[in-house]
Amino acid sequence: MARSVRIEYVGAYYHVMARGNRREAIFFDDDDRRFFLQVLAEACGQTGWQVHAWVLMGNHYHLFLETPEANLVAGMKWLQITVARRFNIRHGKGGHLFGDRYKAILVDGGQPYYYETLLDYIHLNPARGGLIAAEKGESILDYRWSSLAGGYALPFGKRAKWFSAAAGLEVMGLKDSTSGRREMVERLDRRILEEGDRSGLVPLPAEVDARMSHLRRGWYWGRQEFGQQMLKLAGKLVGKSRSRSYRRSAQNLAHGEQQAEQWIGEGLRIAGVDAPELEALVGSDARKVALAKLAWEKTTVSQGWIARRLVMGSPANVSQALRRISWKNLEKKLSPGLSKFLRKARG
Repeated sequence: MARSVRIEYVGAYYHVMARGNRREAIFFDDDDRRFFLQVLAEACGQTGWQVHAWVLMGNHYHLFLETPEANLVAGMKWLQITVARRFNIRHGKGGHLFGDRYKAILVDGGQPYYYETLLDYIHLNPARGGLIAAEKGESILDYRWSSLAGGYALPFGKRAKWFSAAAGLEVMGLKDSTSGRREMVERLDRRILEEGDRSGLVPLPAEVDARMSHLRRGWYWGRQEFGQQMLKLAGKLVGKSRSRSYRRSAQNLAHGEQQAEQWIGEGLRIAGVDAPELEALVGSDARKVALAKLAWEKTTVSQGWIARRLVMGSPANVSQALRRISWKNLEKKLSPGLSKFLRKARG
């Protein structure tokens, strides 16, 4: 069966969820969770994503994403591949970490009801999973690995730049203050006690479109009008030409090949490396590795693309070269001009 089209557009909101292969664990310990959040931060830096909520469970995760650019697919591809690779390296494993295809439910994020219910659904996951014993006096805040403890409960200066707590608090009519943040937590704790095993389930309107998600299945979460708009957009996407020129359009490559090509071309010019010399240089040449590292860390291009563009052999060769050296040690081997260019590009 053909896969359904991923609907991407500027300013889209998504509820993204992915599970471990065969529903096995994707987080063995807290270091795995820290690594995941680090990769998520890198993905947000590359794509411009804003995260409105997240939770890391034992064998799955949930994200509430906003994409200022139409780049969910490219960003998720990089995120999933990078998390899986780092997990396998750390634990000496191989094969797939995630099972099936990640779910990406379109969200009517401009409507307070749908925004707020998704926020609650994500934050109440630990309670629904039996990780919070509310009857024993535990709070949802006691679960460290969600955006409640890791974002909303923190003052502004301690939050990640890619995390959009202000929007969530505003939708709930709460101030971004100590009392406002406390009220958010207390409201969720009351829900757990009042609803018991039903906490986190989402009440639906009396009449709903059968295609509408209830945040466990379906493909959109919002008004039926929103669903119809998304259907029309999907039809346009399916009808577009899938020619090479379309796939390589400026919009699709805003944080991918276009940016990587620009940086690599400029870096090679500064380094004085022309096409014949690039072919002759070994894959471990510091100039090649530095430009590969920039493209990998700051865009969504694959290591296969980097290997082809910089003549570095295979994607495995690129991966090995990137793991072996830090920016500090790399810059010792580069010219002042190239080092200055790289520092500016990295921000």
